[in-house]
Amino acid sequence: MDKTFDFKNLEPKLYDLWEKSGGFTPKMVVGQKPYTIIMPPPNANASLHIGHALFVTVEDIMVRYHRMKGEPTLWLPGADHAGIATQVSFEKELTKRGLTRFDLGREEFVKQTCAFTMKNRATMEDQLRRLGASCDWTRKKFTLDPDVSEAVFTTFKKMYDEGLIYRGERIINWCPRCATSLSDLEVEHKETEGTLTYIKYPLVGGRRPRGSSDPEGKFIVVATTRPETMLGDTAVAVNPADKRYVKLVGKKVALPLTDREIPVIVDEAVDMRFGTGAVKVTPAHDPTDFEIGQRHKLPSIVVIGQDLKMTEAAGKYTGLKVKAAREQVLADLQTAGLIEKTAAHSHNVGHCQRCDTAVEPMLSKQWFVKMAPLAGPAKAAVKSGQIKFIPEHFEKLYFNWMENIRDWNISRQLWWGHQVPVYYAKDYPDKMAVAATKGEAEKALGGEVAQDPDTLDTWFSSGLWPFTTLGWPKVTDDFKYFYPTTMMETGWDIIFFWVARMIMLGLYCTGQAPFELVYMNGLVRDKEGNKISKSKGNVIDPMVMVDKYGADALRMGLVAGTAAGNDTAMSEDKVRAYRNFANKIWNAARFINLEVSAPKDIGAVELTSEDKAWLKEFDAVSAEVTKLMDKYQLGQAAEKLYDYFWHTFCDKCIEVAKPRLQDMAQKDIAAAVLNYILKNCLIMLHPFVPFVTEAVWKNLYEGDLISTKRSS
Repeated sequence: MDKTFDFKNLEPKLYDLWEKSGGFTPKMVVGQKPYTIIMPPPNANASLHIGHALFVTVEDIMVRYHRMKGEPTLWLPGADHAGIATQVSFEKELTKRGLTRFDLGREEFVKQTCAFTMKNRATMEDQLRRLGASCDWTRKKFTLDPDVSEAVFTTFKKMYDEGLIYRGERIINWCPRCATSLSDLEVEHKETEGTLTYIKYPLVGGRRPRGSSDPEGKFIVVATTRPETMLGDTAVAVNPADKRYVKLVGKKVALPLTDREIPVIVDEAVDMRFGTGAVKVTPAHDPTDFEIGQRHKLPSIVVIGQDLKMTEAAGKYTGLKVKAAREQVLADLQTAGLIEKTAAHSHNVGHCQRCDTAVEPMLSKQWFVKMAPLAGPAKAAVKSGQIKFIPEHFEKLYFNWMENIRDWNISRQLWWGHQVPVYYAKDYPDKMAVAATKGEAEKALGGEVAQDPDTLDTWFSSGLWPFTTLGWPKVTDDFKYFYPTTMMETGWDIIFFWVARMIMLGLYCTGQAPFELVYMNGLVRDKEGNKISKSKGNVIDPMVMVDKYGADALRMGLVAGTAAGNDTAMSEDKVRAYRNFANKIWNAARFINLEVSAPKDIGAVELTSEDKAWLKEFDAVSAEVTKLMDKYQLGQAAEKLYDYFWHTFCDKCIEVAKPRLQDMAQKDIAAAVLNYILKNCLIMLHPFVPFVTEAVWKNLYEGDLISTKRSS
């Protein structure tokens, strides 16, 4: 053995050896239950980040552990086309070339985006290998693969035919930068400083509300942070319990700056503590107002377009950008003497999760999934214990979202992704057909057709991932043997985006829960506990860490001492420390290799009481580690192995054995004990630090690779 563990030279060779051995591809054993993980597909638009390195490490540990137990073990890798994220990334590349997607046209844009994605996907897969991911590359999948796409379209049609997918006008979140609608989960709300403007709405033959600052009784005052939207108001609402306005209910007010009159209504959604307790109702530009409008059958007037310009319904403000319209509306209200006062006001403003642009709530016709019918079975699957969460407390978070679930907007105004499988007759646009192919649609509609231009939300195809990767809707051998899967491991921050939707769609499409267990990991933070971000300059590039310290060091740094669901504090110092641990394993093995030649089996020597004590302690550690692994307490298992190997085996056992190795009467016994403990430590450590343990195994032991060695 070389004096040092040359990870830069050995890691790529070892991975190539593993992959060529076929050990990552499981054999189906009739009557034996497999252990299956379907990899959460990283977005194929950029390099892997430290969060990816965490999930790869956790999943690879469990996969190697169960594979070494002799179980048929499948870890199926894949990549996500990531609709919005990829389109945004590629459009940035186009901007550098002085182009937009409209310069290319849809067909050419999709073609070039695909090439961009495939290049990034290849890089990403190489990075997975560098992290030691022992996945079955013969089964790798992509969310835009033809068979996966077929499954997506099959699901869409099934849900549409059964009334679970519908097209309707509802309030959506519009991102002006990405030029697409977003689901509620794709919007992050940020505390923003704004201005609350108190506007006088003239009463039409009304009476003065109690406590009003209007002594003439001519106005009802409403407060708003968005005065430009008043042009789309269709009512003023008050709470039925608010005695100040009881005599005004049913009256009308003249909507300022317009020639319309709107009613004063009552609705329990009104917060009496906000502003004056009377609120403007703009159904086309606020989700709460939309619900109020639905209850009271109010018209919805869209005054802000998708280009963030005022529409024709805004009258003389038509064509103005939102900011300019706000300034002009305020100026006109001031001139008319209709502003009572203004006040600073802090409120939450939704921002696009992808580009951080403030989103615009607006009424739009989109494709939606009815979620309530899907949520019932999904809640029952967790309540009954059919699906378990680790840690268990995440079930409460899951149930809370399920109890308050809203219909899911699944259409996106993008070009990259699964185009909605809906077609319209060219000559009769009101006639439509849901079909997997254009040919099927032409046959159904009896002539030339045009496809709906929208694409599906990426999370729709991702929600089908646990079974489309195994061949569904066809009943393939893989589907029959490996589904339902064993574990889904992912970050707690996408429990709603992904986990809940996989459970709902898995039960709906297959009649079975997609997995038995959901393992939630935390977020990776810096050593001060701050969220890692480019803006803070605290990004830890996993590939840089692998280059400097080796994959084993990074893996141990990510999992050792960390409990499921808890955030992981990460730093380069931590990775460097575990590089020392990899060296310790190598040096201990090298010492035994030099000092011990052809060690006898532990059963062929006469053990002393001290030897028996060493073995008893080791057996206790082995049993405890096995127990921790079976309970998915990986961080504790890693710490236990680290502590035992360094502080007991190296610092004590080897040191005590050194003089015995020089004693002819004791040499064979000491050698047998050292060899037995080392060999079994390597097996237990292998899932955590696969490269150094495999390198040692190849040097010391002949025969199978340690990665295919069954643990006892």
